[in-house]
Amino acid sequence: MSLELHHITRRFPGVTALDDISICIREGEVHALCGENGAGKSTLINIISGNLQPTSGEIHMNGTLLLIENPLQALSRGIAVVHQEKSLVDTLSIAENIFAGQQPTNKWGFIDFKKLYRQTKALLERLQLTNLSPDTCVARLSSAQKQMIEIAKALSKNPSILLLDEPTASITEKETQLLFGIIRQLKSQGVSIIYISHRMAEIFSIADKVSVLKDGKYQGTKEISDTNIDELIRLMVGRNIAAPAAGDAVQNEILLNVKGLSGNGFKNIHLTIRKGEIVGLAGLIGSGRTEIAKALFGAIPATGGEIWLHGKKVIVKKIAQAIRAGIGYLPEERKTEGIFGMMTVEENIISASLHSVRNKGWFSRKKMSAIAGHYKEELRITTTSLRQKINTLSGGNQQKIVFAKWLLRSPEILIVDEPTHGVDIGAKFEIYKLLRQKAAEGKGILLISSELPELLLLSDTILVVRSGAIVEKMARATATEENIMQAACGF
Repeated sequence: MSLELHHITRRFPGVTALDDISICIREGEVHALCGENGAGKSTLINIISGNLQPTSGEIHMNGTLLLIENPLQALSRGIAVVHQEKSLVDTLSIAENIFAGQQPTNKWGFIDFKKLYRQTKALLERLQLTNLSPDTCVARLSSAQKQMIEIAKALSKNPSILLLDEPTASITEKETQLLFGIIRQLKSQGVSIIYISHRMAEIFSIADKVSVLKDGKYQGTKEISDTNIDELIRLMVGRNIAAPAAGDAVQNEILLNVKGLSGNGFKNIHLTIRKGEIVGLAGLIGSGRTEIAKALFGAIPATGGEIWLHGKKVIVKKIAQAIRAGIGYLPEERKTEGIFGMMTVEENIISASLHSVRNKGWFSRKKMSAIAGHYKEELRITTTSLRQKINTLSGGNQQKIVFAKWLLRSPEILIVDEPTHGVDIGAKFEIYKLLRQKAAEGKGILLISSELPELLLLSDTILVVRSGAIVEKMARATATEENIMQAACGF
């Protein structure tokens, strides 16, 4: 089914998010959409899926004018979406989430749970999630598993047009390749797919065409076979971007020494981080990487082991203790663990460093605005005002603000869990440079990333986690994507 966008414009108070956008998506085509954070990609997706209405412009499906006033109308027209921000209800089961509003019923009008679980099981098998039960509560799932359930939820609609907004941001390479197989299958069945991703390699692997937005304006559409990464980056950001050079800031002094740390999902973890060192944690979904990070930050309890910082044993049973000890944590789950959604941009940035905005013992809004303004410029945060509520910003801009919060705090050890999740290519390399800069200042970085090229680019040392244990240690010089995956899978 073809979809045509004619002169789509969307204005918000003080900003034009989309300015006269016209794009055509053909039947059975994978059409990628890329651009920096704030370029208008998610706004366009929200218009197509009925969450927003255009200020002006029209949408046509198969040549016929299409009015989409709400998400239910979009679904009735065969349009399904996997949003960047998760929409699952943690207190409901996997089956109840996937088939919310469309549960099968028996002749008395009650939910037919036997049929519901059977349909859910079929979807889970299609996504190779055979280790999950349909009646499992979503709250028990990892971020990556939740993302796969979001995809299952969209597939349950049997869409003719599928919108995917950063679908691989929280999943590993294995799940990404599985998703790509499903996309190719849907494409062969005539399903049209709009694919948003900041990962250039994915776009060139799966898309037929790519359209670029910049500051809400259309920059052009290219056949994948007729373009390259450098051209797309120039269209997106208006400048050339270079990867940061490999660091040489590692010192001999041990900054963090973890001895025998154990807890729910991990056991007997030994690791060290030296001054100026970036240590990468690699592993598959459920390997225990995030659980290790949360235990170091006091977000979940450890059942054994010791943490030493600067040669002194520290007690980390609560987050406040970790922060006081000099440990910071940028979480994988930005929306629920990284931001205060109803607070402003500036309030979020200073939330871990309230002492920085005191003036003679009193809170200084002037200092807060000055600090927030500095990070707005440094990280290129797109916002109409520093007093804008953070939950009204794009996911990528929210991530930059979480990063700014910890840059301001400047902890001795910074744990970053999927730090470039949902961040555009320009901001990604800025974050890479910032991590390198912090390492050069003698800070220690623990980096968790599902992007193997990211781990290889940034890490001085890579630790591979499998089944809650560190199974291999690799130096940057000898690590490759292949041997990391072999260790992670146990080959």
